[in-house]
Amino acid sequence: MKPTLKAFSFATLATLMLAACAAPAAPAAPAATKAPAAPAALTPVRVVLQWVPQSQFAGYYAAKDKGFYAAEGLDVTIIPGGPDIAPAQVVASDGAEFGVAWLPGRMLAAREAGADLVNIAQIFQRSGTLMVSFKEKNITKVEDFRGKNVGSWLLGNEPELFAAMRKAGLDPDKDAKIIKQNFDMSQLLNGEVDVAQAMIYNEYAQVLETKNPATGELYKPEDLNVINFNDVGTAMLQDGIMARESWLKQPGNEDIAVKFLRATFKGWMFCRDNFDECVQIVLNNGTALGESHMRWQLNEINALIWPSPKGIGQMDEALYKQTVEIAKTYGILKQDPDPNAYRTDLAQKALEGLEGDVKGEGFTKITVELKEGGN
Repeated sequence: MKPTLKAFSFATLATLMLAACAAPAAPAAPAATKAPAAPAALTPVRVVLQWVPQSQFAGYYAAKDKGFYAAEGLDVTIIPGGPDIAPAQVVASDGAEFGVAWLPGRMLAAREAGADLVNIAQIFQRSGTLMVSFKEKNITKVEDFRGKNVGSWLLGNEPELFAAMRKAGLDPDKDAKIIKQNFDMSQLLNGEVDVAQAMIYNEYAQVLETKNPATGELYKPEDLNVINFNDVGTAMLQDGIMARESWLKQPGNEDIAVKFLRATFKGWMFCRDNFDECVQIVLNNGTALGESHMRWQLNEINALIWPSPKGIGQMDEALYKQTVEIAKTYGILKQDPDPNAYRTDLAQKALEGLEGDVKGEGFTKITVELKEGGN
């Protein structure tokens, strides 16, 4: 007996439904592809240096070149300094968020004059200023300046010298002839002064890059007597980083400052640990000085930074007090700076986010061979 149409229809429908349930599911439609997130925009900031491109500022150039600033989300413009550029004035007038300058005669003096500047990191832990003379002058200590022609750049660069002379019982106005010195060592080389002021990383090297007419060879360290103000006890703090208090108070800017300091500290750590590459970075950034001079300079700059007993960027309180006392004695400052003239919290936060050796306790200088003219 044939099934009726109705029976066939129900049977067929049931079979089809069962088959549908047993069949594998159709593949799902592909999910929409999510577009990659756009990289966050970098925050532009500026730092103005105290002088032209050279190894004195190698850490800043390295931080930019190696991408340390970018890794912190910063697009940093480095503004070179020069004879007509005062970093304290540039920062105070909103020409840059950060500035590098000697502490007493630049930052503290500007603050006393009304600028709302504050030191947020002290990079150099010791002074780089020397007094240099030729061995035949027999000037081995400050007391030997009596009756001599003593060179100084003056213009606010003399307090370490004058404080050293007074400490030795000498009156700079009476017991020696103070001669205004050029920003080179020509007056020492031609005999106009018996002893000359020099930065260990610059002018001192200029002498060692010069031929001794008596031998036809470059002067050597053993041809010279050197007096170091760190040893004398009248050293003053030099390169530090400043910013405006009013800028730091704006929302988010303290965080930007911490990021800037962290990347800068990393740059200086890089230059300590990767000497040759760091020198090349400085050369690539347009220094007018020669390679051997830049190698000498970085070697000596590293020695002014390392070791940093509390970590790079932290203030040496005893040397700060010594700097202030000498600055007051010689008219750079009229009174003690207020307690807010420097702060250490931002540098400390920057250090907490760093890996590696932030103190450089095992640092030792390398041997650098200078060539004629610093080339």
